[in-house]
This record gives sequence, C-alpha cells and structure tokens, in this order.
Amino acid sequence: MAKQILIIGGGVIGTMHALRLVKRGYRVVQIDRDPVPLQASVRNFGLVWVGGRRAGEELEEALLARELWDEVAADVRDLSLRSNGSLTIARTTAEVKVMEQSMALPDAEARGWQLLSAEEARQINPAVRGKFEAALYCSKDAAVEPAHLLHNIRHHLLAHDNYSWVPNTEIVDVNEGPTGPVAFAATGEMFHGDFALVCPGADHKSLFGAQLAESPIRRVRLQMMSTVPLGEELTTSVGDGDSMRYYPAYDVPALREMPPQDPIAAGAKMQLLMVQRTDGTLTIGDTHEYDEPFDIFLREPEYDYLIDVASDILGRPLPKVARRWDGVYSQRTDGAICERTHISKTIVVVTGPGGRGNSLAPAIAENTVRILGF
Repeated sequence: MAKQILIIGGGVIGTMHALRLVKRGYRVVQIDRDPVPLQASVRNFGLVWVGGRRAGEELEEALLARELWDEVAADVRDLSLRSNGSLTIARTTAEVKVMEQSMALPDAEARGWQLLSAEEARQINPAVRGKFEAALYCSKDAAVEPAHLLHNIRHHLLAHDNYSWVPNTEIVDVNEGPTGPVAFAATGEMFHGDFALVCPGADHKSLFGAQLAESPIRRVRLQMMSTVPLGEELTTSVGDGDSMRYYPAYDVPALREMPPQDPIAAGAKMQLLMVQRTDGTLTIGDTHEYDEPFDIFLREPEYDYLIDVASDILGRPLPKVARRWDGVYSQRTDGAICERTHISKTIVVVTGPGGRGNSLAPAIAENTVRILGF
C-alpha cells in the first residue's frame, strides 16, 4: 500500500507538494485551517518571475520551476498559465546602463533577456506608451491567476482517489506516533500518516514555533492594489527600473552607481510591478516592510507613488483603483531558496520562499520530495 503523506497548509507551497506526491502515487491528505486559501498565496501578483533571480542556485531553481509550471499547465485544466514574458522599463540613462552591463553577464541568455529600444518594446507591448529610454525583455517570465490557481489545482487533485482535502480544520499539534506522525486538530480529530509536511506560510508560531524561532526566517509585509479593467491588453508583465534594485540578478557596477530612489519609494523599499489579470484588471505593487509589529494601516503615499509611476509608463491615467490590500509572507533572511526544518525523521516544515512562492513552488516541492527520497 502506498505511503500516506499529511500536508498541513493549503497555500501554494503545500499544494505543489501535494501535486508532486500524488503524481508519484502517494496518498495525500491535505489539511488547512481556512475554507479556502486566504493568505500570501492569493495576495500576490501571480508572477512566475525568472529574469530577476540571483545567479546560481536560485536561477537554476527558477528555470526548473518554469519547466514544471508548463507540466502543471498540461495536467491541470483551466490553469491560465500565460507565457507572456516581462518588460523592465528603463526611464533614465542610469537604468539603461545597468541593463547594458547585465546583458554581458554569463547567464543573460539563460534568462531569456533581450535589451530593446523603446520602439521595439512597444512592438511587443503597445500599451506602454509613456516616455522611456529602453526596456529589458525576459521571454521566460509568465503569469498565473492567484485568485483561481489553487482552486483549479485542487479540482484536479480531487479527481484522484489518493488525494483528500480537509478544509476548516486547524491542526494544533503534530508529533510522532508509534507508526508515524499524528496531526491533532482543535476539534480533537486525529490524522495519521507515514510522513508529515508542515507548510505554514508566514505563521511561524502555531506549529513548531520554538524550532522556527531558531531558523533564519522573517515575515515581510507588502501593500498592493488592483484597478478596474484597463480596456486594452497589457501583453507582458511590467516592472520599473527600481525593480533592478530589489531583484538580485542585476549584480553589475552600474547598479551601485545609480542615484538614490525617490524618498517615498526608498522609505517603503518599493518597486513597481504590474500584471494584467484575465479579466482585464491590473494588479500593481509593491512595498516591503520587515520590522514587526507591522503597521495595521494601508498607507496612501505609497499607492499614490505607484499610480504615478504606472501612469507614466503607460502614458495614460491609470484606471480607477478598485481594491487595496496587504499581505505577509515568510522569507529566509540569508537569500536561501526556502527553509526546511527537520523536526524528526518523518516531520518536516517547509516555508520561507520569500516573495518567490508562485515562481519557485513547483521546484521547491520537487526538490523536497527528492531530498526526502520519495
């Protein structure tokens, strides 16, 4: 009989582990405290972002994940994976210089980078009508729909006899039983397995808080927004030049010569990222807040700044903002791909991918099952 794996956590990390394990023939019981995912996995851009990843292991992980996303899209109906690529917009000569030097990096071709003139960029994405100097195109970047992604994967998994989904069930303890790990729900219900993967997202305290407190992880808060439909197609995802300050791929001398960011952007550790949803709306962000306790309020100056930058790139007023929200994700503080805390031989916690959850989740899950010998 196939081994039974307990997965505690219904976000993208837990769900990708479930997908990889079910595909290998294991029995999977996935448990989540909420009726549907409500945290970072649905509060993001839906970007599968390859171009900006750190050279070496992180880029290799991103390239593997990109291949696996294609595999997932072939298996899961209505996944809405779009291989739309991205444009990083250079509005200053200093930003162009960073892009020019980045194109000389040995992994530029692997990332699918092309340095384009403004006119060439508009041929790929006619919606970017603003004034800018150049753009870095990344053909390997893609997008998914965070509001529907996990639902569609779950629908696919539920068609398999070896998968069970248990929502509205809070697990308060997981420990070793005589034949394997046992997960205890707040209701008193018990779940038995041969192995347990705990995928808690940014909840570093509810399960194995003492062990996670010793791990190099932190929580990060971000602010985002979405507009009403744009009224035309934004054919690629879009980033501004400040995104090169925050994505580690652009490790070139010109980056360190760039002038300071706008004070609002610098204070909120901001970059502009913009992606169009399948309903025509735009998802735009984001900020980064690292020190807890986090602010309980959404701050308008950051939104105003993002609206101005997005409007400048589009060369038109941004459509009306329809929603604003924040989110919190878990991040390794040393730049590592993720945190895998081995509680015991049969209980492992997986968290900490940072703002790379959607981008790297398939590869994180694939490497977990390889590391654990499944």
